[in-house]
Amino acid sequence: MTDPNSRMPDHRSNVAVVGAGFLGMTVALRLAEAGHKVTIFESGSEIGGLAGAWSIGDIVWDRHYHVTLLSDSFTRRIVESIGLGDEFRWVETKTGFYSNGELVSMSNTVEFLKFPPLGLFDKLRLGATIFYASRVKDWKSLENVSVEDWLTRLSGKPTFEKIWRPLLAAKLGDAYKDTSAAFIWATIQRMYAARNSGLKKEMFGYVKGGYARVLKRFGEVLENNGVEIRLESPIERIEKRDGRFAIESKNSVTEFDLAILTCPSNVAANVCPQLRDDEKAILSSVQYQGIVCASVLTRRSLSPYYVTNITDESPFTGIIEMSALVDKEEFGGNALIYLPKYVAPDDALFERSDEDIEGLFLGALSKMYSAFSHEDVVEFKVSRVRQVFPLPVIGYSETLPPVATSVDGLYIVNSSQITNGTLNVNETVQLAEKFCKSLTGNG
Repeated sequence: MTDPNSRMPDHRSNVAVVGAGFLGMTVALRLAEAGHKVTIFESGSEIGGLAGAWSIGDIVWDRHYHVTLLSDSFTRRIVESIGLGDEFRWVETKTGFYSNGELVSMSNTVEFLKFPPLGLFDKLRLGATIFYASRVKDWKSLENVSVEDWLTRLSGKPTFEKIWRPLLAAKLGDAYKDTSAAFIWATIQRMYAARNSGLKKEMFGYVKGGYARVLKRFGEVLENNGVEIRLESPIERIEKRDGRFAIESKNSVTEFDLAILTCPSNVAANVCPQLRDDEKAILSSVQYQGIVCASVLTRRSLSPYYVTNITDESPFTGIIEMSALVDKEEFGGNALIYLPKYVAPDDALFERSDEDIEGLFLGALSKMYSAFSHEDVVEFKVSRVRQVFPLPVIGYSETLPPVATSVDGLYIVNSSQITNGTLNVNETVQLAEKFCKSLTGNG
């Protein structure tokens, strides 16, 4: 992962970590546990990054939807290490599909065989595709094949058009046309890993109190380990001078022995002027997908499904009913629903007002669910993030930004280095753990 000649010195180092998401916090914790002095710089007002929490109505819950699978060993381990391992709640969930104007369940084999949009032969091909993908081990062989070509060949054109294409476009937008088959392979692998983790069921988990509770405890553990967290401290410049890194933030300069950036690649390229031009070009070339995600707190549930996939035209990607997973007592007896829309960072949706998005999204819900009423909505809030995850384009790993840079002691560790994943907390924590082991010589 890192240059073996650029490992951390044996003596106690003063380390700067840029970014207080799960990746940055895990790096900070492990290095602090190893005896180093760590300072985290975070541009936002709170820790957590994409896993951060906010207030909606009278409750505090995750700003974006998150779930832990039984197979997410790295997430479970970090939560256990901060003392909340016994607070996981595990629930068997159901999956719905909204297709051709109809909501149907697809939570077991019998329901799959009854699935209306596809004929029996197409269903068998779809099932065979998923089973085959779960058995593929060499993901690199899929990275140079487009996801559209691969799925069409295995499932057939009708199934791709009716099922796969709407789902891919919902997550990736038009960029699905440039995406490799490794993306859908990673998605299927994660779900199969969850089912093979012991109970053979689709068991999803959450920590009581949500990520707000996890992050509060994580911050306390970091503080107890001597980690300083500087909030609202965006980095303006990082430059190595006389063997130490001068980090400029908020009109102040602090010196460190090492600097570890967990921010998006283009941000790293902009604040590190000493990187070579070719390094900056690689970092700047990483394409990100953004998200506009609405949280809807309502007095009534929409359905029994945690996830409802949508194959019809819709202003949002899908429907995530968190209250189908989380006890409604956590939400004051209400239902919490997420309506995400994945879009390019320059999409016009980012510029639309909350009121416009509320009208657009709730109008679509009214057409989909006859029992839904605007009067039941307690609160509607919109989150906008322009850079959520790097797009897994064809041949992605061949142009991967390196972790160790040409500036000795400067490292860039972010989601762009997740080559065969779906970007979730488990993968980011895993990346952090591997990096720390490699850096300290323990891996």
